[in-house]
Amino acid sequence: MRILVADENEEALETLAGVLEGLGHVVTPFAVSVREAAEIIAREDPNLAIVAVHHDDEHALALIGETVEFASGPVIAQVPHGDTQFVARAAERGISAWVESSDADAVQAAIEVAVRRYREARHLADKVEQLETALQRRTLIERAKGILMERHGVDDRGAFELLREQARSTSRPVVEVAQAVLEGHALLPPRPRP
Repeated sequence: MRILVADENEEALETLAGVLEGLGHVVTPFAVSVREAAEIIAREDPNLAIVAVHHDDEHALALIGETVEFASGPVIAQVPHGDTQFVARAAERGISAWVESSDADAVQAAIEVAVRRYREARHLADKVEQLETALQRRTLIERAKGILMERHGVDDRGAFELLREQARSTSRPVVEVAQAVLEGHALLPPRPRP
């Protein structure tokens, strides 16, 4: 994995980079400032980022916020002494995991948790987007059916059949025909009454 390491402490950056390289990961150039983090993320596109926290919580939170916003992968906070208040604030900004030490096993475990949580979150976001799109389509079709029911004096099923017949005859999706009905196009003239 390509990993961005961000910290205000250059010596800590070197230590963590050594651990990560020992685990077989590629470490991108270090980031110390928020601006540097954004530039490196844009240039290197790391798979994961680790923001280490030492003395300046606000600086670390700014780095986390910037990294979460621009990175295309999960973000881990390295928090000394298990500062639960800081971890909570970092979680609000979007970290996927946290680790307390630079122990290789602990760092690798945090990476695995972060990657899994990030994938799960992306999967859920994709699912939500699909459901929202389906709901928007359903709403559009329902509104068009209402217009057709009034215009043609048919029931719900009859209105849908009109949409479907028009869609088939014009080789267009039902949702496009429904949109055309809502826009006032006279695609579906009233059926002749017997």
